[in-house]
Amino acid sequence: MAARDESGATEHYDAVVIGAGVSGMYALYHLRGMGLSVRVYDGATDVGGTWWYNRYPGARVDGPGSPFYCYTFSKELMQEWDWKETQSEWSEVLAYLEHVADRFDLRRDIQFETWVRDARYDEATQRWTVETDTGVRASCRFLICAVGALSTANRPDIPGIHDFAGECYHTGRWPHEPVSFEGKRVAVIGTGSSGIQSIPEIAKEAAHVTVLQRTPQYSVPAGNRPITPEEMANARANWESFLAKMNANPGGFPFDNNPRSALDESPEERRARYEALWQRGGFTFYLDGYNDIPIHEEANASLADFIRAKIREVVRDPETAEKLMPDYFVMTKRPILDNGYFEAFNRDNVTLVDLREDPIERFTPTSVVTRTTGEHPIDMLVLATGFDAISGSMLRLNPKGRGGMSLEERWQDRFHNHLGMTIAGFPNLFMIHGPGSPGVFYNMPLGAERQLGWIGDCIRHLEKHGLGTVEPTPDSEEAWHDELTALANATLFPRTASWWTGANIEGKPRYFSAYLGGSIYYQRIADVAARDYEGFAFEPAHGTDDTRASG
Repeated sequence: MAARDESGATEHYDAVVIGAGVSGMYALYHLRGMGLSVRVYDGATDVGGTWWYNRYPGARVDGPGSPFYCYTFSKELMQEWDWKETQSEWSEVLAYLEHVADRFDLRRDIQFETWVRDARYDEATQRWTVETDTGVRASCRFLICAVGALSTANRPDIPGIHDFAGECYHTGRWPHEPVSFEGKRVAVIGTGSSGIQSIPEIAKEAAHVTVLQRTPQYSVPAGNRPITPEEMANARANWESFLAKMNANPGGFPFDNNPRSALDESPEERRARYEALWQRGGFTFYLDGYNDIPIHEEANASLADFIRAKIREVVRDPETAEKLMPDYFVMTKRPILDNGYFEAFNRDNVTLVDLREDPIERFTPTSVVTRTTGEHPIDMLVLATGFDAISGSMLRLNPKGRGGMSLEERWQDRFHNHLGMTIAGFPNLFMIHGPGSPGVFYNMPLGAERQLGWIGDCIRHLEKHGLGTVEPTPDSEEAWHDELTALANATLFPRTASWWTGANIEGKPRYFSAYLGGSIYYQRIADVAARDYEGFAFEPAHGTDDTRASG
């Protein structure tokens, strides 16, 4: 139980976790298992995080999927949960997370429908004070920010958009009540992952769908299919072997990447490999291709040309097909899997508007008006416009560290951090999947487990040595930035404007902020711990902490 002060106004915990999604749920489980008192705050009505909000039509796991997009800390979970499909629908992932919450009695330490509106560090007490919109105030030694890399919805600022009088939904904040498209004229802005997943599903019901394309995309067939009982039995029987492969794999999945270069084979051999992978579908299209697609221009062009040819083959109208042609390096935007996206443009009730040539001028109460084709009457607007990714949720929280400095001030020029988990001037604050970490480039449940294992060990280090705080030095932040920048610059990724580089948010620092070292990252952070947390500064504990709540 949490300790309270005499006035009853403040609850005291060892750790406060912000967010009850995949990362926050495991943070609660792990820290509680260490004997710490923990409280979790989340604005939703139940667990799930991203999967609680993202329930738009067609929403699925769109990377390497089930049964390995899951927690690994409990072998029993793998034994008792039957995954149904290789790319699980949002509802199945959410049901799994609800099962985990039940299985480990997590909800008793989570306060739902509660947004953290302020978090401030007190140097005198070496504690964080957290204030919520429900009036609850909490004090804690450790602040764990499991706020989600893809949770702060990006809403475009287009003239007249607030005047639109019809239904309007963001894919990242989809209603929990059923949304009917029957007989309606629907406009969809955005053709990233959520747009490409939802457009074919909306088109099955709507009277008409107007696709407002900002950027054409490379997308490959998802190849989604049922998981057979034999596959589940194999995963369970060989779980330790699969887990070892997951820990060694650059993306955290038990797959073997093709070690060959695209330039080692003839154009005919490359096309044959790409065709076989296209017919099979799934994220292994990229993994089983060639190892130099993200780093070598000529190799990249071989795959980009193949996918563009497939678009021309699938889309019957040549003019529409040309508008759908991406012109940047393949894989340097979020790779996308689809279930009939390009085929949707063969339907009579789907129209493509290329906003590069025909930009939106304004919305009216009943339409969207573009420069060339004029007025498009609509009844519903779907914003598939993505997120202020990786850093946006931390900046929305905007904690205040030493001297009252806000994170907005600290991150004005770039997202200063060390190891993707800690920030100088913000003692005892830890981020999960933050800037500077592999984050969205890694199996996120496994990545959260591995990061929290490091955080738990760091907390034990403080306890063992009578230390009150830990934070990185500015020099270690600079060195980490140089390391992740060197990794990124060895690839083609920084050369494309994407949400990975912050290009989708006006005024956001423009650079590649994720760590592309894959599983090397986890060896790097282990090495730091083994060297007594080299690159970190510590303070002795300020006497006895009377508010400590753990037993």
